[in-house]
Amino acid sequence: QVQLVESGGGLVQTGGSLRLSCVASGRTISSYAMGWFRQAPGKEREFVAAISWMGSTTTYAESVTGRFTISRDNAKNTVDLQMNSLEPEDTAVYYCASAARRTVVAVPRQYDYWGQGTQVIVSS
Repeated sequence: QVQLVESGGGLVQTGGSLRLSCVASGRTISSYAMGWFRQAPGKEREFVAAISWMGSTTTYAESVTGRFTISRDNAKNTVDLQMNSLEPEDTAVYYCASAARRTVVAVPRQYDYWGQGTQVIVSS
């Protein structure tokens, strides 16, 4: 059984930073691209960032480019999301996902396993 468990969410002030982590079990994620998505109240789930299987390629949503950084440690079966210069608009539940492919992709249906999410709240 594949499980993805996120951690690191919390409450932070505008301009602050958080680092989200995702640990995978039941699947060696080194063979797959990984991604982070988020969903704010009343909104659809949206793409945040993705990283290829070896970590050589990353892609970001325009809204987070320059502020967020996705990284992975295949030896530890983990993927992280460093979030800097946080804004109230970043408030959402953040989800880690494992893709059914090796290359980066921003489409949710290309991801076959999802975590339960971690809440991020940015206060103004």
